[in-house]
Amino acid sequence: MINRLTERIQKLEAPVVVGLDPMLSYVPESLQRAAFDAYGETLEGAAEAIWQFNKTIVDAVYDLIPAVKPQVAMYEQFGLPGMEVYRRTVAYCKEKGLIVIGDVKRGDIGSTSAAYAAGHLGKVCVGSKSYAPFDEDFITVNPYLGSDGIRPFLEVCKEEKKGIFVLVKTSNPSSGEFQDRLIDGRPLYEWVGEKVAAWGEECMGDSYSYVGAVVGATYPEMGKILRRLMPHTFILVPGYGAQGGKAADLAPYFNEDGLGAIVNSSRGIIAAYRKEPYASRFGAENFGDASRQAVLDMIEDLKCVRP
Repeated sequence: MINRLTERIQKLEAPVVVGLDPMLSYVPESLQRAAFDAYGETLEGAAEAIWQFNKTIVDAVYDLIPAVKPQVAMYEQFGLPGMEVYRRTVAYCKEKGLIVIGDVKRGDIGSTSAAYAAGHLGKVCVGSKSYAPFDEDFITVNPYLGSDGIRPFLEVCKEEKKGIFVLVKTSNPSSGEFQDRLIDGRPLYEWVGEKVAAWGEECMGDSYSYVGAVVGATYPEMGKILRRLMPHTFILVPGYGAQGGKAADLAPYFNEDGLGAIVNSSRGIIAAYRKEPYASRFGAENFGDASRQAVLDMIEDLKCVRP
């Protein structure tokens, strides 16, 4: 799958992933009203509104980008109806030819970690049959429990030719409370980055590993160090746009081949219709067109950072 991701980025000249993180407040009122008319002001109604919102955005941008990243919490908060929409969103995006990165941040040990890996990347057996419950192409994984928590995901990645992105240096302001702590004179994120590179050696594609890393756009100097420590690791870069990360800061995340990183934007794309310059041009009724233009603008913006 990592080979397919790099091929799609090269073909589209777009190292961009759109985060499908739909808060209900992002959904235009007209869609909410239609969903509530059909299902009432219920969890089912909220889930239907989010499904229609996602579908419109995906239809508007799928030909421009290689991948999407649905954040499971935005669906999980609506219970079983929300999780069904998460599953439908993953399936619909794959039908459109998109690579799906499930932002699930799972991490545990033993059979629990194996169950997470099977449910999101692999298959589960039911009697004589097997099923791929969510069937994402990649997922995000928390490494805090160490190799015991990661190895079950590695085994499924090898079997299914899928991948993971391991949290190394996240974009949130308080990430340094733990990730920057010095251990034997070096920050924790460097130790994690080296471990990610070692895990990745077990699961190599043509040029990059199935084991990627999450490194926030808000810390470019740290990104530069981690790029050197993880030369064959694909970096998923959150924090661009709404969280303050700028295109000019992202050059260190890419390798000399122009690959090695994919940059995420979530509300900057899916809620573009709510802010200028898109609000006055498109408005809420044309939110999909606003998202498409925001993607085009992001692709253009990122041209300055790739070799």
